[in-house]
Amino acid sequence: MFLDNEAYWRNVPSEIWNFTVGGFQPLKKWLSYRERSILDRPLTIAETGHFRDTARRLAKVRLLGPALDANDRACAGDACPWRNSPSPLSPNPA
Repeated sequence: MFLDNEAYWRNVPSEIWNFTVGGFQPLKKWLSYRERSILDRPLTIAETGHFRDTARRLAKVRLLGPALDANDRACAGDACPWRNSPSPLSPNPA
């Protein structure tokens, strides 16, 4: 993914670059807060490492998605029903 005419991120699959959480692209959002015009400096080595690690974590989440969805369906199908009694934390009626 090219950031400008000279800087780019290599080996970030488009499905990871375009991955959204709550309607936002985490990688793009993270970089937007670290633009040179905002920080008045280039990214540090530590920041580029953080970006790399975040991209890897997003890839893992994406790969785990089908298993997480299946587990969620299995848990939802075997859940205990909620009781209709008042919560022990709710105030007592007078």
